[in-house]
Amino acid sequence: DNRHEKTAVRYIVGNWKCHKSLDAGRNWIDAFAKHYQPHADLQVIVAPPMLFLAQLADYAKSLNLSGLSFGAQDVSSFPQGGYTGSVAAGMLKGIATYTIAGHSERRRYFHETSQDVTNKVSEAVDAGIKPIVCVDQPYAMSQLTALNDLDCEELIIAYSPVDAMSYREPQLPEKVAEVATFISQIYPNQPIIYGGAVTQDNAHLYKDITQLSGLFLGAASLDPDEFAAICKMMIS
Repeated sequence: DNRHEKTAVRYIVGNWKCHKSLDAGRNWIDAFAKHYQPHADLQVIVAPPMLFLAQLADYAKSLNLSGLSFGAQDVSSFPQGGYTGSVAAGMLKGIATYTIAGHSERRRYFHETSQDVTNKVSEAVDAGIKPIVCVDQPYAMSQLTALNDLDCEELIIAYSPVDAMSYREPQLPEKVAEVATFISQIYPNQPIIYGGAVTQDNAHLYKDITQLSGLFLGAASLDPDEFAAICKMMIS
C-alpha cells in the first residue's frame, strides 16, 4: 500500500493571498529562517503574490533553507500567447515548484469554473509545475473531476471548505477526516491537506487525521513566527 509511503511526507502550504510588499516578504523570510527547523519529512511551500515570486524565491535560495519551496497562487488556463494579463505555466519554470489552482476566492471573485481549473491543472502538469488543487465543497465531484485523466503523482489536493474560510470557523476535525477519507478513496495516491481558519492554536487537532498529509494556511502564514511554529508542530 503506497498510501503510507506518500503520507510520510507532511506538507505545509502558506498562501499569502494579496498581502505584503517585496520588502515585507524579505523580512518574513528572514524571520521565518530564524525559527524554521528543516525536517526530511516536511515540505514547506510558500505562495507570495506573483509580482514578487521570483525575487523572494531567489532570496530564500540564497539563505539555503532546505525543504522550502515556492508556489504561485494561480496560473493561466491558457498556454503562452495573446492572453493579456496572464501568466502561463511555462513562465513559472525555474521560479515556482508548485501552483495553487481553483482556490475558492478565484471561483468566487473571478468566476472560475471547474473547466477553467481543469485547464489550469493540465497546463501546470505539462510545464512540470506541481498543482495544489483546491476543493471547497465536501463532495464536489465536479471539482474533483479536474483531476481525472491526469498523470501527475505530484499533485496535492487541498480541501478548503468555503464556509471555514468565509466565517473564519475551522471545520471540525471529525468532518475533515470524513471528507479526506472520501477523497482518498477516489484518489488513493494523492496527498490531501486541509485549509480553513487553521491557526497555531488549532493546528494540532488536524495533525493526526490519518488521511491528511498536511495543512493549507492563509492568515496564519502571514506571521512568520506562527507559520514556523505550525511547521514545527507538524513533525513533532
